[in-house]
Formats: sequence, structure tokens, C-alpha cells
Amino acid sequence: MIRKVLVANRGEIAIRIFHTLREMDIRAVAVFTEPDAQALHVRSADEFQRIESYLDANEIIRAAKESGADAIHPGYGFLSESTSLSTACETSGIKLIGPKTDTIHRMGDKLESKLLMRKAGVPVVPSWDGDPPKSEFPVLVKAVGGGGGKGMRLVTDPAQLADAMAAAAREAGKAFNDDRVFIEKYVSDPRHIEFQILGDTHGNAIHVFERECSIQRRHQKIIEETPSPALTPELRAQMGEAAVAAARAVDYVSAGTVEFIVGPDGRFFFLEMNTRLQVEHPVTEMTTGIDLVREQIRIADGHPLSFQQSDLRQTGHAIECRLYAEVPEENFRPDTGTIAIYKPPIGPGIRLDSGIDEGSTVSFHYDPMLAKLVVWAGSRDSAIERMKRALSEFALLGVRNNIEFLNRVISSADFASGKITTHFIEHHADLLHAPTGDVPVGALLAASLGASRAAAKTTGTTTFADVWASGAWPNS
Repeated sequence: MIRKVLVANRGEIAIRIFHTLREMDIRAVAVFTEPDAQALHVRSADEFQRIESYLDANEIIRAAKESGADAIHPGYGFLSESTSLSTACETSGIKLIGPKTDTIHRMGDKLESKLLMRKAGVPVVPSWDGDPPKSEFPVLVKAVGGGGGKGMRLVTDPAQLADAMAAAAREAGKAFNDDRVFIEKYVSDPRHIEFQILGDTHGNAIHVFERECSIQRRHQKIIEETPSPALTPELRAQMGEAAVAAARAVDYVSAGTVEFIVGPDGRFFFLEMNTRLQVEHPVTEMTTGIDLVREQIRIADGHPLSFQQSDLRQTGHAIECRLYAEVPEENFRPDTGTIAIYKPPIGPGIRLDSGIDEGSTVSFHYDPMLAKLVVWAGSRDSAIERMKRALSEFALLGVRNNIEFLNRVISSADFASGKITTHFIEHHADLLHAPTGDVPVGALLAASLGASRAAAKTTGTTTFADVWASGAWPNS
């Protein structure tokens, strides 16, 4: 049985995995590089191992062996979809809490994955590895070996195709060490909807409903929710069946997602499969009561799934906002610094998956995501109101961030009515800038806390800010 797990990741996802490990009485081992020596995830683990790079599978295996770990959880990003880590685990005898190497390889190649899905009867966007018919424009040039917007180009004029493919190939080569690109039909104003899947080594495969992920910047999600306001029960059932068919087509083991785009006419198409846990998995957990990390660990230990498809239900509505150290007004430029004030909101239906605390350093070395704020309520309207309240009360100083921007998006009329596509932000450029004189409650609170602490340093007194930040309230 798995008794010790090395988490080959950092920040909020490492800490989130640690929580489940502790509940399962499994020891948690953190890894860290020099910039992360004092990071919160290192201080949150039972043990830790220094490594040179989160991207070096050999270093991860070395750290796992030295710590005596039985298994490795890769989280998301870094090596989570790399066959180098899964292969190294297989040869070293260390369990990978994730899918098999063959699955990762087949689904990591976007051309092969589309062929497999087509054979499985899953709707696929038309694509070409050569020049498409002129009648199919506009088209997207996409990287075969990766995602996240890297190596992607929109082409509206056939005369621009060759240059776009060359530029995309150069970018893909740098990002993924694979310069292959292909061409895909461009679906105008789509929604991005993904289905959570789970598979075990006993031949079981299920879906755990959908997540609406259409609010994106730079082709990366920033707000996710479930259920999707766009899906009817019939469409949800059709897409769920397609997601399970996709999982069965590759004998999927562990947690993953099948991603679809949905056109304005309601037609849906397979986009890709992510062979890992997703950043936005908490909204699924909040509406189903399922701990997806626990299921991953049980599956890796050889157990069958804890439930069948017919057992699953969703209750209420959940929304997640990704908090980044970035400046939305400046094309989402990342920011760096030290967290001086950090007081997240509290209250019913609020969950925070965070990788920082006061004093944490936000550097240029890694992704600028700081935390994920998740709310649950009985209805979508109530969840929106709860998220607006939570964002407005979030006190964070030390780095510029997107909290106010997220609140403006959540508060917009089109978001409230569910008029969401992957082009939402570019179609609502006015939301990038705060109205003149608009100062959120959280910003005022953070500023007052900072001023109170600064004043206390000169007097040596304990302030309201100190008591409030520590939570050490007297009984009353």
C-alpha cells in the first residue's frame, strides 16, 4: 500500500494534495528548488527534498528514492503530462499517481488523439496536416505537442497561412521541443467545456460532470464553474457519454479531463484530453462531495472506483477564480514582490487553495498564480453573489493582482446571464479598467491594515491589525 507520496510540484496544488494525504494517513514529501527554499509548500510537508529543477524527471526519481516514497503525484503542469516521468516511474518501481505512459503519449499528440477520438465516435473538429480548402477559413494553426496558446495562430486569409505556420512552429519548438503544427477549423465564439473523467485498472470509466471554462486570457482559464449555464440535460448526457467513450478508447486510468468546444448552435467537438488533475478540479469537488485526489491515490493503489456513474449527483453551483500576481490593465503583465498583507475572505461556502502567506516571495521563476478562490451556493445567482462578496473582502498587498478585475467580470451583466464565450474578455475590454473612484472593500481593508502595522512599529504596541490578522479574538 502507498504510505509515502512525493509531490512533484509546488505552490497551491502541492499543498492541496498534502491535505488529502494527511487525511489518508500518508506521509507527504515536498520538493523544492533554490528560489522556493522558504516557500509555504515546503513548510507544509512532512518531509522535503531539494532538487535542481521541477522539470527533471531523474531529479524527481532521485528525491523519491532518497525519501523512501512509494509513489509520486505530479499535480498539474511541469511533468504531469510528460512521458519522461511516467517512464522513469515504471522503470524504477515507484508508482505514478496518474495515467499510463502509453495514454500520456497518445493523448499528448494532438493529431493522434483526434484520430483515436474519431474512431471512438467522438465528434472532432475538422483538421488538416496540409493546406485546408479555402472555403474552410478562418482556421487555427496549432502545436501538435502542447497547449496553453503556445504555437497557436488564427489565420483568416489563405495567403497568410505559410507565415503563420512557420511562426507557430518556431514557438512550439521552443515551448515543447516539438515544432510540428497542424491546421484546425476555427469555431467562432465557442464555449470551452470540459468533462472530468475517472478510470481504474478494473475497466471502470465514468465522468464526474462538466466544468464551464470559457472565461480565459491568453488562452488560459481564469474563471471556471459547474454546472455550465449552457448545457441542457440532454446535451450534458451526450457530452458525458462522449467523454466516457474517449476514456475507454485509451483505457484511461486515474483522473483526467476531456475538453470540448461548443459552438453557438450547440454542436460540440473534442478539443483535447488532459492526462492529469486540472487546476479547476475544486468546483467539481464542491458540487459532488468527491475528493478527486483521494480517488487518484486509491486507483494508483489498485482499488476500483468508489462509485458508479449512477451514484453521482451534483448539488448547487460552484465558481472558481484564479488569483494571479499580474496587471490586467497592462496586458496581464506578471508582477513580482513580497506579500505584505494577506487576509483571504471567510464564511459559508468559501474554499481557498493557496500557495502563499504573508511574507511569501513572488518571483519571476514560476507561474504567477497565487491562489484559487472557490465558492459554493445553492444556485448560480447565489454563487455569483457569494463570489462578489468574497473578492471584495480579499485583502492582498505587496504585488499587483487581478482580484478587482475578477470581481468586475463576475459582476458584469453578461456573466450573470451566462453569455460566455472564449472571447469574453476581448469583447469586454472595458472590464480591464476600474471605474474612476472605485475602491474595493478589500483594498481599503488591506491599506488600513498596512497603515496600522506601520504605525505600531514606531510605538511597539499591539494593534487591531495584529489581532485581526492572527484571528486571536477574545471570547465574547
